[in-house]
Amino acid sequence: MKKGFMKKIGMTSIMAILMGTMLVGCGGSEQVESKEGAYNIGVFQYTQHKALDEANKGFVKALDDSGISYTLDQQNASGDPSTTQTIAQKLVDDKKDLIFAIATPSAQAVAGLTKDIPIVLTAVTDPADAGLVVSNEAPGGNVTGTSDLNPVEKQVELLKQLLPEAKTVGILYCSAEANSKLQVNLVKEVCSNNGLTTKEFTVSNSNEIQTVVESMIGKVDVIYTPTDNVISNAMATVAMVATNNQLPIICGEENQVTAGALATYSVDYEKLGYKAGEMAVKILKGEAKAGDLPIEYLSDEEYKLSVNEETAKTLNIDLSVLE
Repeated sequence: MKKGFMKKIGMTSIMAILMGTMLVGCGGSEQVESKEGAYNIGVFQYTQHKALDEANKGFVKALDDSGISYTLDQQNASGDPSTTQTIAQKLVDDKKDLIFAIATPSAQAVAGLTKDIPIVLTAVTDPADAGLVVSNEAPGGNVTGTSDLNPVEKQVELLKQLLPEAKTVGILYCSAEANSKLQVNLVKEVCSNNGLTTKEFTVSNSNEIQTVVESMIGKVDVIYTPTDNVISNAMATVAMVATNNQLPIICGEENQVTAGALATYSVDYEKLGYKAGEMAVKILKGEAKAGDLPIEYLSDEEYKLSVNEETAKTLNIDLSVLE
């Protein structure tokens, strides 16, 4: 945060506190100094992992680039459902000028509490399927934003390039995430069209991940992981177990590759957040209503190929096929 966040202060700084800068203690949060005439924006991130952090960063950059005056109330639920509801209620009660919701659970929580405050979301694969908008083309209501629908066809094509002998794909995801189930259905369809068999493996929380990954050994030739918050947070564990058993992972986004997965074509989450920030500025300035702005997506040229060369070496994967 750039706008007046304070970590620890001495006695000489007490006057600064009395002038308005403060910390808010709910779920990992941060509120900047209030400015007269500034837009009061709540930023509600469901959990902390790099992809969502980058979306947050992109959103703030778009606000800065626009030149508007604003106050941010940063809130993070750390993936806890109870905290998610508490934060959502707080942001609505505070009557924010706009709420930026990062990931489906946070977006659903605030959207269920207000029809008046504009909500701009990101990192939601299909807002219509999640019940957040009437349709992605014409949202209606008070919600719009950017989708992180990942290029599943390109990812399956990548899988076939790197692993031409693979026949069975194990899809690993959290059953509690609506976004993930949507992606699973897409992956199953694309795999079927490419002559690949799929098997689903689900977890309900992070404590089950290691056991479930171990259960995949010998049953599948490759693991596919969508842009799932629970799996993304635990990708280091998933990759450790899988790689130690010579089981490659094709994943939904590049930060999972950084954590040990083999490869992906990925959404650029900072660009995704930036697009959402541009939409928020239009809404705040009265140039558009949330419900009139279609859900936006990244273009094909904005997807990024990411490969973990160390993982490829460990798995004896030939990367020259990508050249």
